[in-house]
Amino acid sequence: MEEQKRILKDVFGESSESEGEEQQLLEDSINDDPSQRLNAKNPNWEQIKEINGLWLCRDFLSPKRQSSLLSEIENEAWFTEASHNQAMRFGDLPTWATELSQCVREAICFSEYVPGCADLAVCHEDTKKACLLPSDLLWREPLFDQLIVNVYQPGEGISGHVDLMRFEDGIAIISLESMCVMHFTRVETEAFNVENKEKEDFLNMKIPVYLTPGSLVLMWAEARYLWKHEINRKPGFQVWEGQEIHQQRRTSITLRKLCQPM
Repeated sequence: MEEQKRILKDVFGESSESEGEEQQLLEDSINDDPSQRLNAKNPNWEQIKEINGLWLCRDFLSPKRQSSLLSEIENEAWFTEASHNQAMRFGDLPTWATELSQCVREAICFSEYVPGCADLAVCHEDTKKACLLPSDLLWREPLFDQLIVNVYQPGEGISGHVDLMRFEDGIAIISLESMCVMHFTRVETEAFNVENKEKEDFLNMKIPVYLTPGSLVLMWAEARYLWKHEINRKPGFQVWEGQEIHQQRRTSITLRKLCQPM
């Protein structure tokens, strides 16, 4: 409990008697049962070793929290018409999205990996454990201020892309409902021209990441800027461990931070 208080104090800061609301939020967070938000007090993170800055937490949200999150999205009435399958919000996010951002931070803080390290090289040298998110990203305020919710019907996915440069480093993607495979492919840059077959093979290499309902993907550094991500849900493309995945409706939540104007 003391360790949890320390982490939450780091997140919310010190409170004084004149800051009653902040103090109440801190107490509520401490007394809250983490299992109602996170699926485990020590979330199981997996580093995608082929791509620097790409992390997967398969057990991010409990089934109960997934269900309530879908209800909260439904209550927004964003998708009452079949033609509407995407909703964006900037700045002040819905309360449930702000709470979800807090859950992302908690999942990092409660992990066995080093939260808030300066850079990946320092983490490996000093602790022999990888860093989930650099400190300047983990402790920025707000952690995220832009939200996209997408609803995909069977067969619908996303084409390969790198998120726009108008957003800062550090992006979180939460998957709900249908499982799927997200593929990552290397971006060709001026500093990485194709000169031989080995480089061409590297550019054509696809790294598959299996996303289960309630999972969280973190992308920063190379994963955010130097790799495209896509989800092709056409027949024959959604295969994991030799078995084609039965596609159902999938909802995704993407959380990002807008770049500050110069």
